[in-house]
Amino acid sequence: MSKRNYWLDLFTGTTWNEFLEAGGKVSGFRESQWNTVKKIKPGDYLLCYLTGLSRWIGILEVISEPYKDDSKIWSFDSFPCRMNVKMVSGLTPETAVPIKDLKDKLSIFEDLKSPNAWTAHVRSSPRKWKVFDGDVVVKAVQNAQKNPINRPFNPAKLKRKPRGMKTKKGTTVTVPTEELEPAKKIANLAISPEPEPVSDSNPHTEIQWMLLKLGNDMGLDVWVARNDRNKSHNGNVFSELPRIKDSLPLQFDEVTNKTIELIDVLWLQGNAITAAFEIESTTSIYSGLLRMSDLISMQPNLTMPLYIVAPDERRDKVIREVNRPTFARLSPPLAEICRYIPFSILKSTIPEIESMLSYLKPDYLDELSESCEIEDI
Repeated sequence: MSKRNYWLDLFTGTTWNEFLEAGGKVSGFRESQWNTVKKIKPGDYLLCYLTGLSRWIGILEVISEPYKDDSKIWSFDSFPCRMNVKMVSGLTPETAVPIKDLKDKLSIFEDLKSPNAWTAHVRSSPRKWKVFDGDVVVKAVQNAQKNPINRPFNPAKLKRKPRGMKTKKGTTVTVPTEELEPAKKIANLAISPEPEPVSDSNPHTEIQWMLLKLGNDMGLDVWVARNDRNKSHNGNVFSELPRIKDSLPLQFDEVTNKTIELIDVLWLQGNAITAAFEIESTTSIYSGLLRMSDLISMQPNLTMPLYIVAPDERRDKVIREVNRPTFARLSPPLAEICRYIPFSILKSTIPEIESMLSYLKPDYLDELSESCEIEDI
């Protein structure tokens, strides 16, 4: 008997619920995936991945040959390339297994060229996975079913992301319809940052202070944009933080260093930048993205994680802008290394973790943030 194959099966919170509500007996994929779907055979396992949370939520066994059917199961798309399945193991969003918990076991985390390069393996489905990796996921999901652990999450992460479109080269992009501020249109890539007024009530300044203090209290060195050094929030002067840096390590050329100096907040360990944050609270979110874009253009081998921090109601706008064709053509694409953190999660989480800040590592941000990539679900 031949060994079964493993296939990635992507779900959003909505499509997973709709799958269950329909009886949990049929899984489906887009019409464009038919040639790949035809390779899936009875006995194969589908590894069910919840995209917004980056968690494994179930294992399905295929029990029929693939077929086409557009009877309604899902509201977002018909997903007509279908197969009958039975549930081998199923979890809830709370008990689902974070993929990062398996990073020491899965081959997709080996030899990464950028911190989030692994996400290329969970961007579209169905996608054939290595047998070794499939075994790891199945074992983890089955163990989680026997010994469930409730992990809180931001419900907004279960929302569907803006739908992408395919270019001729196969790249998934978005084309936002909102008008940009005239001074920040895409044709003008040499945008000078506009100085922010010093104000305790400014949301940008408040979030900037929270990120600086969070990094400082975690035992990291911190950097604030050079033109913001004299700002304060509620009487707390940025430049008076114990671990704030007066200068940055000169590890890049002059142009790159000038760009980095204007990023809203940096966290550092020794000479290494461990996280970069751009805070976007105004009408346009473009200036910070252009700084990040310039950085990737000048340093394509850059390995620092990048984060856009913005109000919750601007989540979809952030994701659409990050996936513009201009940024999708970068190498690596901006969406691959940039993640989104909502204001509300940052504000609510910091008080909860204050007692353990000195034990946390920068990758804890993965719990607070979500990928900006558009999945082909």
